[in-house]
Amino acid sequence: MHKTMKRALSLTASAVLTVCVAHAQSGAKNGEWPTYGGDNGNTRYSPLDQINAGNFDKLQVAWKFKTDNLGPTTENNLEGTPLMVKGVIYATAGTRRAVVALDAATGELLWTHSENEAQRGDVAPRKLSGRGLAYWTNGTEERIIYVTPGYKMVALNAKTGMPVAAFGKNGIVDLKDDDDQVIDPMSSEIGLHSAPLIAKNVVVIGAAHKPGGVPTSKTNVKGYVRGFDVRTGKRLWTFHTIPKPGEPGLETWLNDSWSYTGNTGSWGQASIDEDLGLVYLGVELPTGDYYGGHRPGNNLFGESLVAVDLQTGKMKWYYQYVHHGIWDMDNPCPPILTDIVVNGRTVKAVAQPTKQAFLYVLNRETGQPIWPFEERPVAKGDVPGEWYSPTQPFPTKPPAYDRQGIAISDLINFTPALRTEAE
Repeated sequence: MHKTMKRALSLTASAVLTVCVAHAQSGAKNGEWPTYGGDNGNTRYSPLDQINAGNFDKLQVAWKFKTDNLGPTTENNLEGTPLMVKGVIYATAGTRRAVVALDAATGELLWTHSENEAQRGDVAPRKLSGRGLAYWTNGTEERIIYVTPGYKMVALNAKTGMPVAAFGKNGIVDLKDDDDQVIDPMSSEIGLHSAPLIAKNVVVIGAAHKPGGVPTSKTNVKGYVRGFDVRTGKRLWTFHTIPKPGEPGLETWLNDSWSYTGNTGSWGQASIDEDLGLVYLGVELPTGDYYGGHRPGNNLFGESLVAVDLQTGKMKWYYQYVHHGIWDMDNPCPPILTDIVVNGRTVKAVAQPTKQAFLYVLNRETGQPIWPFEERPVAKGDVPGEWYSPTQPFPTKPPAYDRQGIAISDLINFTPALRTEAE
């Protein structure tokens, strides 16, 4: 992003949020892009200014790398974010989610790695190349960490592409094992398409499921989040996105519905504040997306932003932005970490966009809203057997960034006949 665009975004943020320029996280440095969001705060910013509004129309293609042969069929939905470190581009690509390393200047293929998972890959809920991968270095050793469609975590030598023998079993950790629940290795209900996140030698891995609009059953695999040692692949902690007995939040699952309900995966990207030692997880809603009569209660930690300790996985705070979700209004993108100035005071903030078009902005140290969230009474529906929350939280600032429903006044009125048809 060039300097002109940076200034424009700063002005927009000031106008919308009524605060000063956001400037907390570092952004990508040295012309590199070492993690999915540019930095672990997902600022998605680079100060590079070689390309600008004056020369953008003069850009020419330097090279192309086709991914057609990285799998049995051609991928038509490539949506990953490549990384660039030390002049090498790393990316997932192809229908088997291969990893490629390319010379950033020429596009030359330096190495490739692929796992043929056969039927386990065929039944995976999140196929194709996914969103990307993670890079780690301790100053001498360099590794690439990614998750296969069949839900295996793989560690590769970033210079050679060879599996790291000391990591897991010959470079692989089976993520369907050691998850505080029994998961069928051939289960089609759990996987991951997002990139791992790494900080202070801890790899954070979430979970994704099949689209939840028409779930197979009210019973499903739970989308727990785990932390692993980047050197050995050993599991360090598990955060139960559906609480177990004795854990906070269990009381929000009436009629023991915690015991069989699944999903609540953290399928989007997480964020990490290394100084605070906190991981910020956006958690989706429980099984299923549009009906929850079998899971009465507010259902923590569904549709919540949760901060957990990076080293232990212990919850520091949470905020549930939809109680008992039945509208699929979860988080579509990572929490954004930023320092903002409110009433002349700098505040460490985390901002979570959601499908509601609300931006929930909280103090990332304490979880307290920066501006008040109002619990307002909401109408109850009339679906037989459904359980409805009597209130829902509404941020008072900033205003919604998109439409939230349609009113008669929004319809066209070019002619009375068109208005009648629209109504």
